[in-house]
Amino acid sequence: MPGSDRGRSSSRRVSMAMVAERAGVSGQTVSRVVNGSPRVDPDTRARVETAMVELGYRPHRAARALRTGRSQTIGLVVTTLSTVGNSRMLQATAEAAAERGYALTLVTAARGIGEAFDRLAEQEVDGAIVLNEASALVSDTERPSGLRLVVVDAPTEAGFASVHSDHAGGAAAATERLLELGHSTVHHLAGPADSFAAMERERGWRETLAAAGIDAPPVVRGDWSADSGHRAAAALTAATAVFSANDQMALGLLRALSDAGRRVPEDVSVIGFDDVPDAANYRPPLTTIRQDFTALAQCAVSSLIDAIEGVSKARAASVVGTELVERASTTSR
Repeated sequence: MPGSDRGRSSSRRVSMAMVAERAGVSGQTVSRVVNGSPRVDPDTRARVETAMVELGYRPHRAARALRTGRSQTIGLVVTTLSTVGNSRMLQATAEAAAERGYALTLVTAARGIGEAFDRLAEQEVDGAIVLNEASALVSDTERPSGLRLVVVDAPTEAGFASVHSDHAGGAAAATERLLELGHSTVHHLAGPADSFAAMERERGWRETLAAAGIDAPPVVRGDWSADSGHRAAAALTAATAVFSANDQMALGLLRALSDAGRRVPEDVSVIGFDDVPDAANYRPPLTTIRQDFTALAQCAVSSLIDAIEGVSKARAASVVGTELVERASTTSR
């Protein structure tokens, strides 16, 4: 019906009362759902949310801010978006925030994380997530009073809420798999020395070799880029098995090995980390450790927003599991 279509196409014409009528609940219940109150049972919440979708209802952010004293906006602090992991985390964080009714504002720490915090304070965000490389800068920086933080990839003893993948566990799984395939040792193409994720992956590799009674070969260090992986091949001429700290460096390594006439996996087995969308289309398709970026972002966003809304305190530390994905870049000796 024309009238019905117009009503659904404009969220300004849909009121809480209309949602309440459709869901068969009171206006107060709709208000509680809109404001994220825990005082609504799951079945009722689902019914209200279904009615909102059917009617095209969208909460008015400014009015909601007046009621709750919150801006319904969280910040995301990054140093770079050039890495695949950071780009995927940006998308996953934006989606997770939207699911909770929050907007996301992005700031870079190119001029220092203190300035990034100041910019977020000026925008009156309710809290912020600090991503990966920027996390190392947080401990030494004074942040604005009342700015709630969740930091992705930081030590659990850092003194603030943190979320990270099981980097060490994933590295251990990669190293164990290469040893199971009959390799006498596993070389490591590591990430930057100032990266928490890189150091945890290096730790998992070292501890696994030590547990097997194997002395760790010298680390070859890259900067997460495919170019650095390509350059690293010159230092890995004796390797028959390489665990790369990310898929981008593994990509460069694969090309360099091919250029040198070394076959993967017949001469060298390679395992990466991340499971980027293109990893299955590398030549050969890359065996890798999968990070669940969606789960990581959802965990960070939930921890932050639950603290903002008083549902619970931000969790001190949360660890998201990883998974070995076997493809064609590894084989037995």
